[in-house]
Amino acid sequence: MFPFLDYAVTANSRIVVITGGVRQQEGESRLNLVQRNVNVFKFIVPQVVKHSPNCTIIVVSNPVDIMSYVTWKLSGFPQHRIIGSGTNLDSARFRYLMSEKLGLHASSCHGYVLGEHGDSSVPVWSGVNVAGVGLQCLDPAIGTEKDTEGWKDVHKKVVDSAYEVIKLKGYTNWAIGFSVAELAESIVKNLSRVHPVSTMVKGMYGINNEVFLSLPCVLSGKGLVSVINQKLQDTEVCQLQKSADTLWNIQKDLKEL
Repeated sequence: MFPFLDYAVTANSRIVVITGGVRQQEGESRLNLVQRNVNVFKFIVPQVVKHSPNCTIIVVSNPVDIMSYVTWKLSGFPQHRIIGSGTNLDSARFRYLMSEKLGLHASSCHGYVLGEHGDSSVPVWSGVNVAGVGLQCLDPAIGTEKDTEGWKDVHKKVVDSAYEVIKLKGYTNWAIGFSVAELAESIVKNLSRVHPVSTMVKGMYGINNEVFLSLPCVLSGKGLVSVINQKLQDTEVCQLQKSADTLWNIQKDLKEL
């Protein structure tokens, strides 16, 4: 498998970004990719570890949360050196769509999408704000079925965006490329920036299984150095737990890890 790749040229890398895997098909859920990509990673990860035993690995291949878990298991690396691109791009799209709705620049709109990078992702409406003004304080119904302003559609567009791109051109590349470059920059330049990336969440928010999900994390020269303990509403915690359950129900049946 992949005989044309010479992993020796990657020796002693500080960061290794894994994007390899089978292509997601039109209409295919990210979760349906799992076992096929596990088989690919069983070849890639040992080669990465062999040539760059001290690197930080950024996993991009979908389904990224499960593939981050797979990479952790296959590599034997500590948790802080395995980072999934997670919902970093989802959150950027979320802020952009929010800015369009509000008529503001995206950099002035703040909010996160957490949990799975996929259908069960969690928009944190309780934390959405502009200049410290929480939108939920102005409209308690934001993002709910009672919301008359259609904010729930903002998150739906975030979830559907990758599927739409795949439908139109068969793959995604530019947006995720920029997103991962931002993650790499935070590590290489030791910026200690906060990014919503996929990390081990067992023991957080009542999650008891070994799953990787996106939470706000500080990335620096040492990799993922801490997780921000964001105060979530009970409904958001429940959604995060459901997101974890969604992944675990697939992950627990993975073979040969």
